[in-house]
Amino acid sequence: MLGRLLQDLLGVRTAPEASNEEGIRRWQAGDLVPAERAFRAALKEKPDYAAACSNLGMVLVEQRRFYEGLAELNRAIVMDPRHVGAHVNLANVLHIDGKLELSLEHYNEALRIDPDCTAARVNMLKPLMDVCEWQAVQSRIDALLARYRADPAADWAEDITPFVAQLLPFPPGFHKTLAVHHSGKLTAAYAASRAGIAAERPARPSGRIRIGYASGELKNHAVGHLTAGLFALHDRSRFEVTAYSWGADDGSDYRKRIVAGCDRFIDVAGESFEQTARRIARDGIDVLVNMNGYSGGTRNEIFALRPAPVQIQWLGYPGTMGADFIDYLIADEIVLPRSSDGDFTEAIARLPDCYQVNDNAQAIALDTPSRAACGLPDTGVVYCCFNQSYKIEPVRFAAWMRVLAAVPGSVLWLLGPNRLVEQNLRREAERLGIDPARLVFAASMAKAAHLVRHRHVDLFLDTRVINAGTTASDALWAGAPVLTCPGEILGARVAASMMHALGMPELVAADEPDYEARAIAYGRDPDALAALKARVAVQRGRAPLFDTALFARRFEAALQIMVQRSRSGESASTFSVPG
Repeated sequence: MLGRLLQDLLGVRTAPEASNEEGIRRWQAGDLVPAERAFRAALKEKPDYAAACSNLGMVLVEQRRFYEGLAELNRAIVMDPRHVGAHVNLANVLHIDGKLELSLEHYNEALRIDPDCTAARVNMLKPLMDVCEWQAVQSRIDALLARYRADPAADWAEDITPFVAQLLPFPPGFHKTLAVHHSGKLTAAYAASRAGIAAERPARPSGRIRIGYASGELKNHAVGHLTAGLFALHDRSRFEVTAYSWGADDGSDYRKRIVAGCDRFIDVAGESFEQTARRIARDGIDVLVNMNGYSGGTRNEIFALRPAPVQIQWLGYPGTMGADFIDYLIADEIVLPRSSDGDFTEAIARLPDCYQVNDNAQAIALDTPSRAACGLPDTGVVYCCFNQSYKIEPVRFAAWMRVLAAVPGSVLWLLGPNRLVEQNLRREAERLGIDPARLVFAASMAKAAHLVRHRHVDLFLDTRVINAGTTASDALWAGAPVLTCPGEILGARVAASMMHALGMPELVAADEPDYEARAIAYGRDPDALAALKARVAVQRGRAPLFDTALFARRFEAALQIMVQRSRSGESASTFSVPG
């Protein structure tokens, strides 16, 4: 009794706020089960505690109990309709669930309640891109660029995430400064714990190289689609392969192939960041591969704890991490020219041909649907862009509309994920003088069926600010040529790298006018289009782009150089793997 009285007099909060704060501490450490217990304790003590209810919902979602979490998030709004954080959290989860309109409603409600809510402003930018609300997106781009140019060291970096910035037309210096800012927070939080983690590593001066692939996307996801064939192809006389996965087991063939291809596949979703880092250190991993970077579902905290002597970034994020805990970035000569090395804090490991692995065992359905079944007209050139809608922006879309105007009877085939996307793009097409009916929106379907419908595609038109990656691979694997125009940053040069690795540089335009002119010229020349498609079919089978085994050997050569340098006490430095 006396102890409790002293606590009250000293102003120590014992419940329910203390339970909520304990939950937040655990959540921030990635320790989700104790976080859940703490939030439930707070709600037991205060049943109408909206903040704790909202936090509980987020922790449940992160534990892959999505709809339980969504129910708690909705319950938090009922408890307190004016709770800004609850609206933002609910909006975040609705966005993940593809409920874009509802997500934007809750972001806007948060801003109506608190116009200065940074979390709402930051997090709603991607949904605005998803639904092609270009005017709202442009106003945010302009404001951020103005603040960056006025003072690169100012607090503008808190108003955008590195991943979303990669999708927008910002200069390379903006990306590097932003990445350094965000990684610096992780270094400050975890650097003091690194020595303890490193002490758990066994001495490994020689022996087979132990690769650790760390990702939340080893499943039916773009990263899983690209890498599914890689893991089994590693040379087991020289390498051991362990995957550390925090993504849900979706039961897909991609997941099954990846699991089967690894020596060990470890689900670390229930672990804290420190627990996973200690596990990786004790496993004696020589080189740890970050396959998420700053893209969705990240656990960069694990890398900030430095569990492996060599840590690299590859595939999942098209830019610099700006981090002292990432040593190398995997690239190639096209996707990252040497003149751009200064825009990266990592040493660059350049592979021959293309840095992106591709799976040459993806199944394509046997039965091709009719054009009518796909919603396409019986005749006319079919241009296509099956990129997600957030990659579509007004400059390239206007070029596409000029191409349609110059090629009578042609259509543009796009993915149709959302009513707002279709509405906004049709409206913009009409404003640019194109019949909105010439935009055809494709339904989502299983991958094999999606691939086979590419047989109706005459020319895939790549996006500008951020290129097609897996989507371009899909088109080429299915026999559709991809026209691209390389930009300034890595993410805008991916398709150009792929076209060179396919041996078809004629599909790489010199600049924007050339891109548009080539799209029109091919559309007006059926024989040239047919020849182009025939060359894709031939090159697919003999060029390096889809030689997964060749890629594995080259990737291994890069890892071997990195590990040998590390074992010799050398620091990371840029190099190229011989072709």
